[in-house]
Amino acid sequence: MKVAVMTDTNSGMSVAEADGLGVFCIPMPVIIDEKNYIEDVNLTQEEFLEALASDAEVSTSQPSPGDLMDKWDSILDSGYDEIIYIPMSSGLSSSMQNAQIFSEDYDGRIQIADNHRISVTQRQSVLDALLLAEAGRSASEIKDVLEKTAYDSVVYLAVEDLSYLKKTGRVNATAATVGNVLGIKPILRTIGAAFEVRTAVRGIKKASSRIVEEINTELATRFKDIRRDELVIGTAGSFVNRIDAGNWCTVVKEAFPDIEVFYDDLSCSIACHTGPNAMGAGISRKVKI
Repeated sequence: MKVAVMTDTNSGMSVAEADGLGVFCIPMPVIIDEKNYIEDVNLTQEEFLEALASDAEVSTSQPSPGDLMDKWDSILDSGYDEIIYIPMSSGLSSSMQNAQIFSEDYDGRIQIADNHRISVTQRQSVLDALLLAEAGRSASEIKDVLEKTAYDSVVYLAVEDLSYLKKTGRVNATAATVGNVLGIKPILRTIGAAFEVRTAVRGIKKASSRIVEEINTELATRFKDIRRDELVIGTAGSFVNRIDAGNWCTVVKEAFPDIEVFYDDLSCSIACHTGPNAMGAGISRKVKI
């Protein structure tokens, strides 16, 4: 049984990086000033951040049914028996539900895993699936494992400008205006459903230390019985200055020297909602064979 692992760029993986890992990745579309773009195809992260900085009108979209099914057909035609597809959490996007509908024409050869992940935690799900596929698990078995371990993760996020969350309905207009004027920045948390406000800080510079505090709390509570080498912390951001991205990752590495830490850019699709200079971090427990 040859099982292909597939995800989308919301995982933080570029198409090129996924290809190098043996993973299939479909790039997510975004709309800038009413023009359609495809991440990693005709839109780079730098170009997207420039559009945000210029106050362009940005919004998210989804791969068309035809594009998604063409990708599946291409993978199956290349010699794979089954596909395990890992899109963004159903609690944050409708892409999972749509893919589930489209997969019904494939007689079970396409399995859609909804393990409630996004960005850096979604990436870990993809790596877990790859490990399971290499161990000989079927697509259905991988789906079961990923969904049973869905909540072995958590993500924290802080944004510089609440206006972007206001545009997408994540905070109301009054809260966004007051927050921006007073410099109050919420620290948001999700384990796969909608983001909740965990706490707030005054100024984005304090957000990094507060996220580190929240991760420490998670490690002392939800993850207290898990060995550190079974965990991974992904840092992410939509930093305009690349130095800031490296600095954020370094802060977390120094805070948790006994845990694997990496950095990913937030996908363009996710950055549509966060705006520029957002920062986040997520803890995931690695699947064991």
